Amino acid sequence: MTCIRTAYSTDAPALASLIMQAMSTECCAYFYGPLHSEEDFHLFLTQLATRQDSQYSYQNALVAIEEEQLVGAAVSYSGASLHKLRKTFLDGMISVFDRDFSQIKNETQAGELYLDSLAVNSDFRHRGIATKLINETVRKARELSIPKVGLLVDDNNPRALHLYTSLGFKFICLVLK
Repeated sequence: MTCIRTAYSTDAPALASLIMQAMSTECCAYFYGPLHSEEDFHLFLTQLATRQDSQYSYQNALVAIEEEQLVGAAVSYSGASLHKLRKTFLDGMISVFDRDFSQIKNETQAGELYLDSLAVNSDFRHRGIATKLINETVRKARELSIPKVGLLVDDNNPRALHLYTSLGFKFICLVLK
């Protein structure tokens, strides 16, 4: 039986691993660059996950627990908070990796709860865990009186596209600014 709950700060290492999974190996490598490792980036994301002022904060995460282990996560936050929450990431990227991403495009906006990261451990996929996490994220938006839930999905990921559209998400092609 899968239990969905809000994350705890002690979930940070597992949460960081799932965020990295959602990002993809290539995306993570893009961020940490040629002078650092995946382990360095995991440590960095773990530190961000323990904070309260980060887009990857445990406070922004719902986690799935099955067989007494954390097996999935959905990280979401109000689009209105993007710049405040992203600042911690951007400042950390400069101080830890000496990489400036201050020109990164906005992925969300005020008026939506942004589903930043969604991942399920590969050993626990195809059990409906992602669906439960998404449904709880939608419920979270309602509780926060945020009228929309938005996300980005790679169009080379047909399974994810199918999942999102089957749950009522509409495909909108946006040019990020």
